[in-house]
Amino acid sequence: MREKVDVLVIGAGPSGTVAASIIKQAGYSVKIVEKLQFPRFVIGESLLPRSMEALEEAKFIDAVKAQGFQQKSGAKFVKGDRICDFTFKEQYTKGWDWTWQVTRADFDKALADAVEAMGVPVCYNTTVTNIEFSGSDSVTTVEEADGKKYEIEARFIVDGSGYGRVIPRLFNLEKNSDLQPRKALFAHTVDVNRAQYDEPNRITAVVHRPGTWIWIIPFSSGNTSVGFVSDPSFHSEFAGTPEEQFRAMLAAEPYTRERFKDVELVFEPRILESWSATTDKFYGEGFVLTGNVTEFLDPIFSSGVTLACVSAQTASKLVIRKLKGEAVDWEKEYMQPTLQGVNTFRSYVMAWYEGTLDKIFFAKNIQQDVKNQICSVLAGYVWDESNPYVQNHEKGLQRLARTIELIEKIEEEGKNL
Repeated sequence: MREKVDVLVIGAGPSGTVAASIIKQAGYSVKIVEKLQFPRFVIGESLLPRSMEALEEAKFIDAVKAQGFQQKSGAKFVKGDRICDFTFKEQYTKGWDWTWQVTRADFDKALADAVEAMGVPVCYNTTVTNIEFSGSDSVTTVEEADGKKYEIEARFIVDGSGYGRVIPRLFNLEKNSDLQPRKALFAHTVDVNRAQYDEPNRITAVVHRPGTWIWIIPFSSGNTSVGFVSDPSFHSEFAGTPEEQFRAMLAAEPYTRERFKDVELVFEPRILESWSATTDKFYGEGFVLTGNVTEFLDPIFSSGVTLACVSAQTASKLVIRKLKGEAVDWEKEYMQPTLQGVNTFRSYVMAWYEGTLDKIFFAKNIQQDVKNQICSVLAGYVWDESNPYVQNHEKGLQRLARTIELIEKIEEEGKNL
């Protein structure tokens, strides 16, 4: 059996559904195939304001609002008794100043249901086993859970398969990331002590020790996602089952010790490791890669869903132009802008683990305009090159950290005179 559509989308996560919606709105036939059955668990629970623009264009805002997720208005970083609090309303770039903290199983299912209601079929439990290209046209072989196989003929493919990385694996496009391998141990907790410790409308990142940090993401349900991220060697310091290790880690950090003491866990702590991956090229004659299938960095700045949504938003408009017969410069119009966002986030991820951001975030004094510019990056506005900490993301952070260090040294020497 063979079906025929204008665009085949692989993956029903945020990237795939945003792309499918925008292309469908332009009047083209679209079909989504998804390997798993939704709802399904995945991390990436704290969104960034920039993703809201893509969700809005995809007409998903109302569907997400209906889920009653916890609104998020900022991000807080904690190290010992020092706190650096970013509020999105104070960001440099004009745009959305709030977003959501979501349980991804519910969030992703809401987007998939919304796009299905627009007339886009979403086929779950369907695995891509082969793709053959003839110019931009393609024939994709898929297999359903019961073993039934059929073919889908398409004029173009959007691969938003995330960790599945369908096209990169089928066509040997994968390459190693330059980020060090890290490991996360995480769970959802029944956060009965929340009111004593945190405002629920922000994510908190706690520096446990150099290279090891904790995410704390409160949900509207009263549950909270908590995860430890570090070099794999850190985890070997804790013995026992995943739950015993997790509880020992919570007890070892003053910020989490009392709040999460003996809390009920919603599920057995889970492990995620060696997640960073990248790809040689984000496009080909008959396909484009979007979201985590291009590159997944690290959970520290919650960049995953934003890169997924924005890359899909950009790619879908180029696919529409391609289907109309217009010339598209995929390198200039897609690869370069996508890399701009990825590379900016990468600089911040590396600066976080190297300690550069530690000096900036926990400085005794930081100019408000500088803090607002950095806040815009943390809000996901990594394409605003009028922001000096986007335009010169790597060198700018290093220069700022050195300046802060110098000022604090001079001030300390002045006190000792």
